Amino acid sequence: RPQTGRSFHERSTRGIDIMLALDISSSMEAMDFDPLTRLEAAKEVVSDFIKLRKSDRIGLVVFAAQSYTLCPLTLDYDIVEQFLGRADEARIEDGTAIGSAIATSVNRLRKSDAKSKIAILLTDGMNNRGRLDPLTAARIAKTLNIKVYTIGMGTEGRAPIRVDGRLVFAETHIDEKTLREVSDITGAQYYRATNAKEL
Repeated sequence: RPQTGRSFHERSTRGIDIMLALDISSSMEAMDFDPLTRLEAAKEVVSDFIKLRKSDRIGLVVFAAQSYTLCPLTLDYDIVEQFLGRADEARIEDGTAIGSAIATSVNRLRKSDAKSKIAILLTDGMNNRGRLDPLTAARIAKTLNIKVYTIGMGTEGRAPIRVDGRLVFAETHIDEKTLREVSDITGAQYYRATNAKEL
């Protein structure tokens, strides 16, 4: 006879697991993505990237002198966006610990059974903090079949930055050689972005 009721269907999707590692050091406040700072430009492109995902789990790591997992892997993109918006609030001590950021991302991905595991690292500097150097971290990633894509943010040399309400020019340097090696070791690619159109 006719019946009413509810039925539940569980659908499983298997996508890519992606950890985003975002540099939040003070040099990311340089304003060479006119009118945006490097950090603002990076946040915008990461946000656009998240909006394009469908069945990929995404997590967020931030780093300066130390690296932190702000958001573990999840399909809840709204949560990732919320953490992204407050990413710079996590900076406790300044510096650029690229090796640590890679290691933190790899640690979050190592137990994943996704068909593909990648980390995307955005930075404007060179590794000067942390106990683990970037190339060692990259070799660890390779053994776990994790690809590390790297993006160098900003111009090399002098860049405008606001300090105590005044606009000054500071020297900034991107270690492109190391970033390229990190990606090469893991079978990924390195990108350089010097303006918003390249992101």
